[in-house]
Amino acid sequence: MQLNNLVKHLRRTLILVLIITGTLFAGYTWLCLHLVYSEGERAGVLQKLSYKGWICKTWEGELMLTPIPGIIPEKFYFTIPDDAVATRVNALIGRRVALKYEQHRGIPTSCFGETQYYVSDVKEVSLP
Repeated sequence: MQLNNLVKHLRRTLILVLIITGTLFAGYTWLCLHLVYSEGERAGVLQKLSYKGWICKTWEGELMLTPIPGIIPEKFYFTIPDDAVATRVNALIGRRVALKYEQHRGIPTSCFGETQYYVSDVKEVSLP
């Protein structure tokens, strides 16, 4: 009889611990996705945009930052969470653009994107 009560108590405790852990994980993830660490714009030539992932599909892209003569060009890797923005970005592949982004640090899983830079807008930039 006592062993039966002990098993029931352990089962309830385990379920409670799992619920609390899941709630804390979800809360932390929500905070990471809604608190902005930094925001800004990056300009360059849009090189690539792809829809990637095994289970969690995300839009991932790369921007070749505007090079300064004599310096090796740098790539800016980004994630697009919104399909409408991804469609607009995809239409500008190969062109010079400015991407508006927000940086979200500490996101615990790649289901929300492979990078910490989330693009929210794009505009084509003409050469001076």
